Amino acid sequence: MAEADGTIINTNVKQKDPNEALVIAVTTRAIFNLEEEHELFLTKGKEEFVRHQQANQDKPLEQGTAFPFIQAVQYVNQKLLERNPEEKRLFDVIVLSNNSPESGVRIVNSAKQYGLEISKFCFVSDEDSTQYLKSHNVNLFLSADRTDVCNALRRGVSAALIFQQEVQAPNTQLRVVFDGDAVLFSDETERVFQEKGLEGAVEYEKRMEAVPMGEGPLKAFAMHLGKMRQKFSQENSPIRTYLVTARSGRDMGIRTIKTLREWGLAIDEAFFMDGAPKGPILSKIQPHIFFDDGLHHIQGAQDVGIPSAWVPCDC
Repeated sequence: MAEADGTIINTNVKQKDPNEALVIAVTTRAIFNLEEEHELFLTKGKEEFVRHQQANQDKPLEQGTAFPFIQAVQYVNQKLLERNPEEKRLFDVIVLSNNSPESGVRIVNSAKQYGLEISKFCFVSDEDSTQYLKSHNVNLFLSADRTDVCNALRRGVSAALIFQQEVQAPNTQLRVVFDGDAVLFSDETERVFQEKGLEGAVEYEKRMEAVPMGEGPLKAFAMHLGKMRQKFSQENSPIRTYLVTARSGRDMGIRTIKTLREWGLAIDEAFFMDGAPKGPILSKIQPHIFFDDGLHHIQGAQDVGIPSAWVPCDC
């Protein structure tokens, strides 16, 4: 059903309570591989792009980087409803596109053919789609466009940039890995490190040990995810969360742990890497998504097939 505001509602999906749901918005280029179509749009223009999408509307798009993540949150919903058929706190997924509705049939058909339980499809015809994030109560926004991500972060929405890549197929348990500084936490210590080096940053952390760190851009999403995680026991949870940080555990780990405790945010596993590459441990974890502000860490994760999302700190 198409509405005047450009929203197409998939009426086959039971509508979730927007006041209780953990809402994830993904762009079409994040959930599907639209790189060839995007190149067509850039080189041949909108009309040719629309013709191509209409001619191929019954041909499913290939899966994109965020696709396994969306499948995994769907699995969590299944487990939540098995536990309590009246459960209100569920994942709710919205697909956003800056394209016009006439090119959207292929997107909707692809989601249906893959069995994705998408609640809303929003096609906004070249407008800034992030202006609708707050009205949909979005808790996490994933996009393949940096401008979109920066706009979302400025609007106070947890957001990250998805790169199209070949990914391994993780297990069904939803596994989410967060970096620490400038992702879960503010970049205060990172700024001290840039100004005064490692010794200055270590000294700053010791001095501030009893003071919780500031909130980072993904803290709000992590808190919502943590509340959902608490509905399950440690042994039977369909969600597992990780902190993988370049910090040293000996010199800079105590404040990190105290901050998480102060927030009431339980993390299943924490790795203080002391500057070592993150790729090997990520390869062992096999997460559905890895959030980091460092492009070198993103590249290292991509090199071992880990779906990665960059959180830019210089928007």
